[in-house]
Amino acid sequence: MKEKLIRDYIRDVTASIDALSEETIVEIVAVLEEARSHGKRIFLLGNGGSAATALHIANDLAKTTIQPGRPRIKATALTENVPIITAWANDTSYERIFAEQLENFCEPGDVVIAISGSGLSQNIIMGVQRAQEMGATTVGLTGFEGGELRDMVDVCLVVSSQAMGQIEDVHHAVGHILTAALSQPDSS
Repeated sequence: MKEKLIRDYIRDVTASIDALSEETIVEIVAVLEEARSHGKRIFLLGNGGSAATALHIANDLAKTTIQPGRPRIKATALTENVPIITAWANDTSYERIFAEQLENFCEPGDVVIAISGSGLSQNIIMGVQRAQEMGATTVGLTGFEGGELRDMVDVCLVVSSQAMGQIEDVHHAVGHILTAALSQPDSS
């Protein structure tokens, strides 16, 4: 029984990775390269497992992509400051935790990467809306059918899966794909 579950899980995650849109990933890399070349910041948002993925991707983008002679990527996850998250949740509402942080830091030309397996989390939706109002480019990483997030961001990568854990696994892999692509020496 457990062997079948393991085999099926691996098969399903592999199928979801195989179904990823390479064209969309290339488009996301281009958005991040543009931000890098203009000294813009990249903010990542997520809840639960996606909050951890946001932290991991921000870490990798800020550290692993360093190349001699190229600007560093200015990436940060808005999931890392628990006191500010809980202050905004307490004093306004949980739905505002990312929008309010973006209000402090986001500028035109920055990039906001919203990670939401369902694409329906209202704090993510409100954060993306505020980012767009402030002139940021928005990227979504989602799953299932993409939810509300799919149609509101500038670029969206939807993981073809109906299992949240597998969607989160693939989002994590996408973070490593983006980091690998952005770690290559400048070819221009």
